[in-house]
Amino acid sequence: MFRIIAAAGLLAISACTASPSPSAPATSATAAAEWNAAALAEVVAYVQSQKSTGFLIIQDEKTIAEHNWPLPDDAASQTFRANFVHGTEPNGALREDVASQQKGLIALLVGVGVDRGLIDIDRPVSGYIGSRWSKATPEQEGKITVRHLLEMNSGLKEDLSYDAPAGTKFFYNTPAYAKLKPVLEKAADQELWIITQLWFTKISNMHSTGWEERPAAFADSGNPTGLVTTPGDLAIMGQIILNRGKKPSGARIISEAQLDAIFTPTATNPAYGRLWWLNNGDYSVNVGAASPRREGRFIPAAPGDTLSALGAQDRKLFVVPSMKLIVVRTGQAAPDREFNNKLWQMIMAAAPRT
Repeated sequence: MFRIIAAAGLLAISACTASPSPSAPATSATAAAEWNAAALAEVVAYVQSQKSTGFLIIQDEKTIAEHNWPLPDDAASQTFRANFVHGTEPNGALREDVASQQKGLIALLVGVGVDRGLIDIDRPVSGYIGSRWSKATPEQEGKITVRHLLEMNSGLKEDLSYDAPAGTKFFYNTPAYAKLKPVLEKAADQELWIITQLWFTKISNMHSTGWEERPAAFADSGNPTGLVTTPGDLAIMGQIILNRGKKPSGARIISEAQLDAIFTPTATNPAYGRLWWLNNGDYSVNVGAASPRREGRFIPAAPGDTLSALGAQDRKLFVVPSMKLIVVRTGQAAPDREFNNKLWQMIMAAAPRT
C-alpha cells in the first residue's frame, strides 16, 4: 500500500489534486516573461526529447515552466512503469519511485532527528540497530558512525564487507546508506513512514509522497523501499531548502544549523555533503566501483552553489540558492549522457541575467 494515509491517531491527509501547493504556485506570466522565451522553449523541448515524464522550473516561488508527459507504449517504458510508477495525478504527473533521490529526504530527516535530540551522528551505527549489521569484524563495525553512512565513507563494500577504515574513502554505497532507515526508526521508536509524515511531508503539504515496497526486480539492491513522489512534491522539498528550513507559513521544519551541515563538503569528496551532491568543489569523486576522480566542478555549467538530489534514471532535484531556483526532472534515463551539463547550459542561456 502506498503509505500516504495516516495511521490511527493521526489527522487525515487530503487526497492529491492537480491544484498547486503553496510552495509550487501557479505559473506567473510576469516571472516567465523575464526568461528568454525562445531559449526556455528549447529547454523544454530538449528535456521532453530525453524520455522525461515531468519537468518543473520554479524561481522565487513562481512557476516558470511545468510539464508532465505520458510514457510511450514501447517495451522499455512498460518495464519502467512496472518498476517505478505508482499511479498518476489528475494533472498528469506520475507518482514515481525516484530511486536515490530518496537519500536527500533521508538526510533531512536525520537532521530533524538531530534537532530533536534523538540522533547523534557521531554515535556508532551499532548503537542504534545493534551489532552484526555488516560483514565487518565487530571492531571494524563499531567504528562506523551514522556520519559515515551520511557521507558515503563507511569503508564498506556493497556487500557490507570491510574495505577501508571508516571515514577514509568515498564510495557511493546504497546498501550501507539504507541502514539509516532503521537508525531513524530505532531513534524515534516509530516506523519510517510515520516519521516521514510527522517530521516532514505531512506538515510540508507533500501529500503525494510516501514509502513503497519495491518490486522483485530490486530484491537484491539492499534498499527494498522506494520513495514515491511527484515533481511538485520534490519542488516543495527544494523550496524548504531555499527557505532555510521553513515552510511557506514560516513554521520551521529543520534548523539552519542542520541544513548547513548537510550541505558542507566532506573530507573524502568535496562534491558531496550528507547524501546531497554539491557543485563548489575543485574535483568530484563520482559513483562507481572505482570511484573515479574528476577535476573541476561536479556539473561545470551549473552555478557553484547548486545542490543536487539525484536518482537513477536521471531523476533530478536541483536547488540554486543564489538564483532562488528549483529545477525538477523525472522520467526514464536520458539518452544524452551529458544531460546534466547540457541542461544547465540551456537553462543558463534562458534564465534572466542578474
